[in-house]
Amino acid sequence: MAAHRPLNRREMAAWRAFLTAHARVMRKLEAELVTEEGLSLAAYELLAALSEMPDRRARMSELTSLVFLTPSGVTRLVDKLAGDGFVRRERCTGDARVVYTVLTDQGLTRLEEAYLTHLRGVREHVVDRLGREELETVTAAMNRLAEICDTTLEDTA
Repeated sequence: MAAHRPLNRREMAAWRAFLTAHARVMRKLEAELVTEEGLSLAAYELLAALSEMPDRRARMSELTSLVFLTPSGVTRLVDKLAGDGFVRRERCTGDARVVYTVLTDQGLTRLEEAYLTHLRGVREHVVDRLGREELETVTAAMNRLAEICDTTLEDTA
């Protein structure tokens, strides 16, 4: 079976390069946001995701896929952001079991304040380091992997 076949050198090099690049970039972005803005990368990503949603709101269950945290991690993050006044929870009027997380005006302002730090980091650590063709290759490869993983998850659900 192909799934049990060991990785060859090229495959292992690709896997390690992916892991290493992702970890290093995420660590740098996290450190810059925390140091300069007092905001974690996960908090920034959650605020950014909510800012792009209709009415700046999402179900708690949706947030896990938006910020790549476990459900309990999302709950803790939302608790902290709610305590800071950046988000609030709202119950759905049509279904009391549904809880929305809503980006507040204060949260949007906080996101806008942190935006330049995040943008600078993304440009400095990724976008401006790669040529046009490299960016296109990375985009195509990562989108393909994401689609394959989504399809695999749907097949197991």
